[in-house]
Amino acid sequence: VQLVESGGGLVQAGGSLRLSCAASGGTFSIYAMGWFRQAPGQERESVAAISSNTGRTYYADSVKGRFTISRDNAKNTVYLQMNSLKPEDTAVYYCAADPRFGTPSSAAYAYDYWGQGTQVTVSS
Repeated sequence: VQLVESGGGLVQAGGSLRLSCAASGGTFSIYAMGWFRQAPGQERESVAAISSNTGRTYYADSVKGRFTISRDNAKNTVYLQMNSLKPEDTAVYYCAADPRFGTPSSAAYAYDYWGQGTQVTVSS
């Protein structure tokens, strides 16, 4: 399974970005999908996740009400809409696929496949 993120960039605080993650080489519709991020000098942290087919979602407290995860199984793509961005959202954002559990998990160990990451920089 290959995951390719896109949509990162530089944005001012208060702005918005939409990240996309295109999957290939597997059965996307059965995967739970997650977004993680890692800032310099910090550990990778979970941002949001979505179940394979029930629409259940998970959000980190730091992004609730600002970020929205969604998926389009017909396009094998998961999205992360990020609004009201803050400088502390600056990080490399990774998408990940969980082919086993199907439920939205914040635990990195649940995910077997990872993208290469896309940089998001929020200026103050």
